[in-house]
Amino acid sequence: MPTADMPPDLDSIRLASERLAPWIHRTPILTSRTLDSICGGSVVLKAENFQKVGAFKIRGAMNALLQLNDGEKSRGVVTHSSGNHAQALAYAGRSLGVPVCVVMPVNAPAIKKAATEGYGATVVPCEPTLAARESTVADLIARHNYTLIHPFDDWRVIEGQATAAWELLDQAGPLDVVIVPVGGGGLLAGTALTVRGRSPSTRVIGAEPKAADDARRSLASGRIEPSNDPKTVADGLRTSLGERTFSIIRDNVDEIVTATEPEILDAMRFVLERFKILIEPSAAVPVAPVFNGSLDVRGLKVGIIISGGNVDLEPWFKSLADRWI
Repeated sequence: MPTADMPPDLDSIRLASERLAPWIHRTPILTSRTLDSICGGSVVLKAENFQKVGAFKIRGAMNALLQLNDGEKSRGVVTHSSGNHAQALAYAGRSLGVPVCVVMPVNAPAIKKAATEGYGATVVPCEPTLAARESTVADLIARHNYTLIHPFDDWRVIEGQATAAWELLDQAGPLDVVIVPVGGGGLLAGTALTVRGRSPSTRVIGAEPKAADDARRSLASGRIEPSNDPKTVADGLRTSLGERTFSIIRDNVDEIVTATEPEILDAMRFVLERFKILIEPSAAVPVAPVFNGSLDVRGLKVGIIISGGNVDLEPWFKSLADRWI
């Protein structure tokens, strides 16, 4: 079992999968003959958009809270997030009776703030900078003795995220390639640990927006490159890598590929039309290189982890209402 200072291994990931089983969904894998004919390979999507809170993030959040001692649970936890991790930690806290405080930038979407509060978390606003997030968290820890559950740079969180790939390999069998989106790197790092341990010949590929290609640059340079506030529709992938996630990605990931903004939207629309499921833009990023052919997967069996399906539908429904009502 990892601690704040000990990375997970294959045995601890297996135990995490067993630990999480009563608390999360075992999400399905989906296929499409149309996608296979387009790319020339055999593709399965691991549909984490069907996961609790609509994203894979519940795996890491729940895994971290399940490993707290009684004192840590009673004092509560804190994180900084404006997206799926905030909702996941809030949900996990409510399920386990652990108080949760989330530091959220003032420009976070109102729908995400409402969802986080709806799961019972206390939301503390801050200015929309990383420095403001971290300083606000530090102040709250000093005042309340909270335990920090970082959105991605925490071994227990990485271990939990690794269970998505563990399930994928159980469900899909041997794979030639596994592709996952990369922002802060928790899902990619966890996937790399699982795949390298269970199927060493399988290539592990991260995918990110071309407008937010800090992981690609980091892998090339051998050091963490900043994301520099990128402008991309894939809002979940704007974050720079963490020290822990990069240490795993640097040694275990074969390649980072990118997708342009039009390619991301095209892939998102294709999945909606052909798979009949709603995915968020970040989840469409690893589909895009397979769909548009920039990543050659002809003759290969490919697994793609669809990271989530949390999309603000209000603008779409408003446009329909404006036109028809």
